[in-house]
Amino acid sequence: MKRFVPVFLAGLLLVVLRPPVTNAQQTQISSKPNPQIEKIVNEISAANIEAIMRKLVSFGTRHTLSSQDDPARGIGAASRWIKSEMDRYSRESGGRLIVAEDEFIQQPSPRVPQATKLVNIVATLPGSQPESKDRIYVVSGHYDSCVCSQGMTDATSDAPGASDDASGTAAVMEMARVMSKYQFDATLVFLTVAGEEQGLLGSTHWAEEAKNKSLNVAAMFTNDIVGNTFGGNGVRDNARIRVFSEGVPSNETEAEARSRQSVGGENDSPSRQLARYIKEAAETYLNNFEVTLVFRRDRYGRGSDHIPFLQRGYPAVRFTEPNEDFTRQHQRVREENGIKYGDVIGMVDFPYIAQVARVNASAMASMALAPAPPSGVAFKSFRQEYNTVLAWKPNAEPDVAGYRIVWRETYQPFWQRSVDVGPVTEFTMKGLSKDDYFFAVQAIDKDGNASVPAFPKAPVRSSR
Repeated sequence: MKRFVPVFLAGLLLVVLRPPVTNAQQTQISSKPNPQIEKIVNEISAANIEAIMRKLVSFGTRHTLSSQDDPARGIGAASRWIKSEMDRYSRESGGRLIVAEDEFIQQPSPRVPQATKLVNIVATLPGSQPESKDRIYVVSGHYDSCVCSQGMTDATSDAPGASDDASGTAAVMEMARVMSKYQFDATLVFLTVAGEEQGLLGSTHWAEEAKNKSLNVAAMFTNDIVGNTFGGNGVRDNARIRVFSEGVPSNETEAEARSRQSVGGENDSPSRQLARYIKEAAETYLNNFEVTLVFRRDRYGRGSDHIPFLQRGYPAVRFTEPNEDFTRQHQRVREENGIKYGDVIGMVDFPYIAQVARVNASAMASMALAPAPPSGVAFKSFRQEYNTVLAWKPNAEPDVAGYRIVWRETYQPFWQRSVDVGPVTEFTMKGLSKDDYFFAVQAIDKDGNASVPAFPKAPVRSSR
């Protein structure tokens, strides 16, 4: 017994003093700011966002079933104005921003009593790098509004829809105005959709078309209710935004579920990796503004335009203000018993919406300037081992300088450490067991731009 104690303590000391990964430099997770992204963030204007929102609210209602032909009121007037603004941004960018109407006929459904024309406005900024331009990043807001408390088909009552969702639409339009003046390796799509309140109709149409065309949508953001900073709970919070991301993928197959269960990847879906990346990127470029990650697909029992993308296998997240005021959402504009109802322009915070747009822009730009995430990331061996060997396929982009491995303890929500391993496609994490840590791999280009981390895939089989 006396001999056992020193040996036991020595064992503890070895555990505490874990052996080094390798001679490569191991660091905390950090990002070096990119000067182009800093310029983009600084150019986003709260005054421009305010002007966009005031114009959208001036259409009285933007209900999906409202007038298509009235020049001053209804969803038709709103869609034509949005396109005209996007066209102006295109001219100011030298024609590089390509603007189109994605028009379709929505057949009758529970919230659409008769066949109705819907129009999404799509502004595309093609990527400049041949190996990356087919990689697409989509950011959206829905420009339709409703007074849904009066019934989903009330197309005549005033429905200003300031926070829901002129705020998200304005953020997307301001991003298009600013970002279209810059070049990115990958392609950016600035999408304003109709029919969200009637059941995610516009976004479902675009996502389905993307799937049918086999488009490589690498990530999708939707901004829905991002305008109010004074909640119905009495809390004022203008210094953070919530980002919702699902864990288990919506389109997961039974075989993929068995594989995930064998390695414990419930918190490491592509959408969760995207959310972590957004937080890291945004907090690199914005001071005193926090990205709060909510690890669920959406608010309790609710949904938005990212869901059709998730259902088709695309990584997607939702941005929403941290403290909502439910008396302002979907309500007829009125005052009852001293309580004011209605989603009016006087309740939104334009500088806050500009900050939300900067969060979106910093993350979108970071991804579009960076290489694609490495493909084929996997463990070299699935045996029980004291070290962990990771392998992946080389990236196709000509400017890739190397790769970075990130890892964290299994109970931690965010990546804790990283090691830059250079232009290799295999690396041994000495002294770190895959039983005790989660790993992922990023591609790094010559300018230091880093991809979204790629989580290792397990074989599609069960294991003991």
